[in-house]
Amino acid sequence: MPGARRSLAAPVVSGVLCPCGSPRAAAAAPAPGAEGGGGGAGPCGRSLCEASEQDRRLRALFQKLDVNRDGALCIHDLAVGLGRLGLHRTELDLLKIVKAGDKDLDGQLDFEEFVHYLQDHEKKLRLVFKSLDKKNDGRIDAQEIVQSLRDLGVKISEQQAEKILKSMDKNGTMTIDWNEWRDYHLLHPVENIPEIILYWKHSTIFDVGENLTVPDEFTVEERQTGMWWRHLVAGGGAGAVSRTCTAPLDRLKVLMQVHASRSNNMCIIGGFTQMIREGGPRSLWRGNGINVLKIAPESAIKFMAYEQIKRFIGTDQEMLRIHERLLAGSLAGAIAQSSIYPMEVLKTRMALRKTGQYSGMLDCAKNILSKEGMAAFYKGYIPNMLGIIPYAGIDLAVYETLKNAWLQRYAVNSADPGVFVLLACGTISSTCGQLASYPLALVRTRMQAQASVEGAPEVTMRGLFKHILKTEGAFGLYRGLAPNFMKVIPAVSISYVVYENLKMTLGVQSR
Repeated sequence: MPGARRSLAAPVVSGVLCPCGSPRAAAAAPAPGAEGGGGGAGPCGRSLCEASEQDRRLRALFQKLDVNRDGALCIHDLAVGLGRLGLHRTELDLLKIVKAGDKDLDGQLDFEEFVHYLQDHEKKLRLVFKSLDKKNDGRIDAQEIVQSLRDLGVKISEQQAEKILKSMDKNGTMTIDWNEWRDYHLLHPVENIPEIILYWKHSTIFDVGENLTVPDEFTVEERQTGMWWRHLVAGGGAGAVSRTCTAPLDRLKVLMQVHASRSNNMCIIGGFTQMIREGGPRSLWRGNGINVLKIAPESAIKFMAYEQIKRFIGTDQEMLRIHERLLAGSLAGAIAQSSIYPMEVLKTRMALRKTGQYSGMLDCAKNILSKEGMAAFYKGYIPNMLGIIPYAGIDLAVYETLKNAWLQRYAVNSADPGVFVLLACGTISSTCGQLASYPLALVRTRMQAQASVEGAPEVTMRGLFKHILKTEGAFGLYRGLAPNFMKVIPAVSISYVVYENLKMTLGVQSR
């Protein structure tokens, strides 16, 4: 019987670590008879904490798991050994355990590595348990699970929370104490709440050319280990590659936004043909240099602003709620966009330039400054700022809705959605966000493109909206939408693949 077999595991695992949850020193246990190896009590004052007894219990568990008796635990040993104890884990779970504890990178765990893994993993489990125990009574109930997930934007019913409880509750009280929590998770790499944050990163991974999404959250462990900056660097590199690969579609979008009209109907094939005829194949990448260059300052400013705004909001939650994330993310996006906005104008002008018009980015900037003044670098600023809220809000809302739906229906042993689900959710949410803010983006681009002519009236956002609606109808506000949508799927896919590879290169092991 599976239930009976699983109950056999509890005494074995519980006996390994003291119920008080105090720090262990089993790996460095003194020999019997040495000082501290006799009947001295540990931090909890119980004989169970004695180092020699700890060492004996750990060795007993290690020997039970060491199926082939070679003095090391491989994935096969763990699968068979844990199965005998009633603890059934997937191959991916077992691989995570070995990778987490394998210090000498030989693909298996010796006794010392096994002990260190248990000690380190228990510390993480203690942090997660404390974050879930909202009442600080040493127990987790269904309401606390519901509230903790809700704080992260994941909505589940109390019945679903009770299902989670039943999988860990051994004494039928419908609450989980520290011992039950530890016994269930100690030889299982999944820590459900932080895993949602680890696996469901969105803003950092996906780059569709617009950096208006709400920044991702990072777990306490990612902050403490410095993994957060590696994520950001990997995301920046992924964005650079993704934008470069989809630059021809982005330039076509800008040309259609500015030049296409009822009298000048520009199609996708015709647009590409016109660009190549005018400047050759290299002209397809005009404006990409500045578009890639602005990733680093924009991402850095937005992340720093987001962290400061979180502190200003003053929430005592480790992770912000959805409405707080939207507020902090939108404000951080506005600050970042304000800081690098002249680069946005340069990008548009460089994309629209004719062959030989400018020798480079600096020449373009000097030309604009001398002929149009400093104000030209902030043309289209207002529609750009107004576009942040619908883009970020709808992108976040759609992504969180899709994430919650998947977690409720399919998440059983892990919050890992897999590549396909993550790409699908990122593509759909980015598409919806762009669709909502596209008219404002088009007006912004047209205002950025307008070179000041001496004596000509200044075009306002309101005036431009009226002019487009009057001359082209509502359809005119969506010129260039086709190439914009065509680049979403390749952009999301490329940025994800590059992000994952850069993350491995930088030594990020959160997934």
